[in-house]
Amino acid sequence: MQTGVPNATVPGSSPAAVIPATSRSVQRIGVPREVFPGEKRVATVPEVVEKLIKLGFKVVVESGAGDLANFSDDTYRAAGAEVVAGAAALWAAADIVFKVRGPTAEEVGLLREGGTLVSFIWPAQNPELMQQLAAKKATVLAIDALPRTLSRAQKMDALTSQAGVAGYRAVIEAANAFGRFFSGQITAAGKVPPAKVFIAGAGVAGLAAIGTAASLGAIVRANDTRAEVADQVVSLGGEFVQVDYVEEGSGGGGYAKVMSEGFQQAQREMYAKQAKDVDIIITTALIPGRPAPKLITAEMVRSMKPGSVIVDMAAEQGGNCELTEPGQAVVRHGVTIVGYTDLVSRLAKQSSTLYASNLFRLTEELCKTKDGIINVNMEDEAIRGLTVTKDGSITWPAPAPKVAAAPAAAAKPVAVVAKPKGGHGQSSEPASGSSMAITFGVAAVLFWLIGASAPAAFLSHFTVFVLACFVGYMVVWNVKPALHTPLMSVTNAISSIIAIGALVQVSPWIGTSNRPNDLISWVAAAAIVLTAINMFGGFAVTQRMLAMFRK
Repeated sequence: MQTGVPNATVPGSSPAAVIPATSRSVQRIGVPREVFPGEKRVATVPEVVEKLIKLGFKVVVESGAGDLANFSDDTYRAAGAEVVAGAAALWAAADIVFKVRGPTAEEVGLLREGGTLVSFIWPAQNPELMQQLAAKKATVLAIDALPRTLSRAQKMDALTSQAGVAGYRAVIEAANAFGRFFSGQITAAGKVPPAKVFIAGAGVAGLAAIGTAASLGAIVRANDTRAEVADQVVSLGGEFVQVDYVEEGSGGGGYAKVMSEGFQQAQREMYAKQAKDVDIIITTALIPGRPAPKLITAEMVRSMKPGSVIVDMAAEQGGNCELTEPGQAVVRHGVTIVGYTDLVSRLAKQSSTLYASNLFRLTEELCKTKDGIINVNMEDEAIRGLTVTKDGSITWPAPAPKVAAAPAAAAKPVAVVAKPKGGHGQSSEPASGSSMAITFGVAAVLFWLIGASAPAAFLSHFTVFVLACFVGYMVVWNVKPALHTPLMSVTNAISSIIAIGALVQVSPWIGTSNRPNDLISWVAAAAIVLTAINMFGGFAVTQRMLAMFRK
């Protein structure tokens, strides 16, 4: 496992070794090299540097910061960034520092007094770090503290983007350690059954793993304490395995909650059954602020088939498997247990690009004026949730996001109630029912008058017309707006009937030099044109809908 190389920091370096932090019209965003062992990501990429400069900022990157993610210093220079040598120079030059991992004590010492830091912080797990940052009078935005329930915050949600990468990589690591194809194969040498994959936890990482394993041809099963994700599992090609115990598992904020002992016992029984049957288990269960729950016991590992694989995505927080060794892949009882803690860094270029995009979207919210100066608006729910220290004051935890009050129901108009002619003050039938009865009565009288004086042929056509209007109203106007597009794609049958009727009306004029001279023929011709447009449009909509479900 390749590890990150610590920065060549020189705490006692002379002022000549750094860029002076003089007053300037725009702020500088600094991107240091990550020093955490095994961390290959970088907080911004050349593509995003150009966008940050368009917002008015200057960007300073430490030399070598993107090397492990395959972003060279020259690519940063070409994008408009300034590349400086050494961590001390970078931290002294930056008004705002973008990082991936939380800063070390040495890096906190290099942070400018009153500076701004944007990074993963995990304030609940790092109280000492919070105190150190507060002592520097820093403003710190913890990207992991983003209120994920806010829809407008999704573009800044780095936890989701990084979890998706980790879920994909977990399947790749499982395939690498597994001794067979994922998909079933029938060859001249024999038949190979498809691999069976069980995924514990269907959050963002779990769903990414489900989609990846299913696309490789495996039989995929998954479980989660939140029953509402069952449809998502099925939509990605997996089978949702229920626990024989009814309990709500949503803990708010998009996370699961700690379940009761009764549920956990039923869950363990289900996991034990799956362990005996499947070839690969991928665990993703984590609850913020708590050690990873132990889902896979040593006894379950012993029951698995030799050559099976467990990928424990929660290894960095202790692991979901009792036999996991964080940072290593070990073999226990014939089962390979992968406990890598750097799954995201193993796709460093992709994960860095996504993370950089998340930070850019955050910067857009902080600098709406595009003048190169950020404004940490504590009245903004998303920004308030991210801000864990403000000018040295610890502001974490943030108050719970306000729940929008349901709009007040509009007062229903009071129905006008007609009094009977007797004048006893008693109400008759509601006005709506009376109006409907009057309408039908008038329509019946008109229909009788038309039928009494009109030709028999007209009467039959008029009857069809009335029925067509009624059916059209029921089919179109009574359908929910959300179903209008699917409705359009299946109305070709109705359109074809209209087209045939119109063709019958204009058929006497087809192939002759005479033009239609009556109104009905002209209406029929117009109906053919409009119906043709509707039919071809319906087929086009149908094709687009089907394309959405094709891989």
